Amino acid sequence: MKHASLIRFRIDFTESSNLGPGKIALLEGIRTYRSVSEAARRMNISYRRAWLLLDSLNKSFDMPATVNSVGGRGGGGAKITPFGLLLIESYREVERKLNDVAGECLKEIRARVNRSTATSARKVSLSKKRRKGA
Repeated sequence: MKHASLIRFRIDFTESSNLGPGKIALLEGIRTYRSVSEAARRMNISYRRAWLLLDSLNKSFDMPATVNSVGGRGGGGAKITPFGLLLIESYREVERKLNDVAGECLKEIRARVNRSTATSARKVSLSKKRRKGA
């Protein structure tokens, strides 16, 4: 059964080592754009915030998730390491499994969600965000 993502989660490996949707999305953005700044721009976060997330991630494990290259003739950039790819793949696998279980367990409840209320609540939330950012 295919359904929208129900679960957003964070994995805490230790008190100061965690992995969640923001870090995974950033890694995926770097994999796609080969640039921390472009990935941050696409996520609508500051470069500093992206850099702090990556720094935290790279300090959390004994292997880095990304490597950066210094600018020059070909320009700088960032690259996902094999360990970074493992983080993305493992996180997305857990996410799929959790969403499958949640979808099955919450099937009866999800059938009773008032779609018009959920849609208008989302529109209100988005319009508030737009006003804040303006």
